[in-house]
Amino acid sequence: MKVQSTNYKISRVILYAVLIVFAFLMLVPFAWMVSASLKLDKDVFIFPIQWIPENPRWKNYIDIWTKIPLMKFVVNTVKITLIVTCLQLLTSSFAAYAFAKLNFKHKNGLFLAYIATIAVPWQVYMVPQFMMMRSFGLNDTHLAIICLQAFSAFGVFMMRQFYQGIPDELCEAARIDGMNEYQIWAKIMLPLSKPALSTLTIFTFVNTWNDFLGPLIYLKTEAKKTLQLGLKMFLSQYSSEYGLIMAASVLSLIPVLIVFLTLQQYFVEGIAATGVKG
Repeated sequence: MKVQSTNYKISRVILYAVLIVFAFLMLVPFAWMVSASLKLDKDVFIFPIQWIPENPRWKNYIDIWTKIPLMKFVVNTVKITLIVTCLQLLTSSFAAYAFAKLNFKHKNGLFLAYIATIAVPWQVYMVPQFMMMRSFGLNDTHLAIICLQAFSAFGVFMMRQFYQGIPDELCEAARIDGMNEYQIWAKIMLPLSKPALSTLTIFTFVNTWNDFLGPLIYLKTEAKKTLQLGLKMFLSQYSSEYGLIMAASVLSLIPVLIVFLTLQQYFVEGIAATGVKG
């Protein structure tokens, strides 16, 4: 027993050491980006790397707001991201409840058909989608992006997997007490699904915030563009000002970090629950 305990401790130490090394390697590019954002252009690529600048250039974080209409891009991105995230949480959890807890004709067939769309690359149907939005008169509007991203087959699948782990007896007891399906979903299922909802929030927020191709296709007016398009525009105009480019990149990461750090306590639990239940 003592030998087994020693071997177990050694294996755990090795495992944590490997994980620490990988985590360090993944964080190095981000650390370099933050360091470069505080330097003059001529100092960005100096070797060996000066991780902590002697004279940090905080002015980069001020100049980036005046070089391009960054505030307008941020407001547009926040607007689209928050609306899409809220709609996906609503539609995915609502549809998942029906597929997990209700019985209706062709339920399994409809679910499989809907989930099968995950296997179809977006590039295959982005042209028909664009033509459809243009025929609706929604080209060059935020509403086109919001409508197309308000529904998620992945979100429905993940939420359904979580709901299937909730005992059916809870729903039956609620129905006996006089609750309808909408009340069961709102008062029982949603409060119990915080880990899955938090996980879906992180995925949806990050994907929408970082989306580049969708806004590139639908948004033409500068005043309607998102942050990712604004960064691309900045790169085209100021391709040699690396300090400013890195400052803009750091600013674009801050909301994603805030959302992840706020919900990370539920993230692992949600991934584990949706992966093993159902």
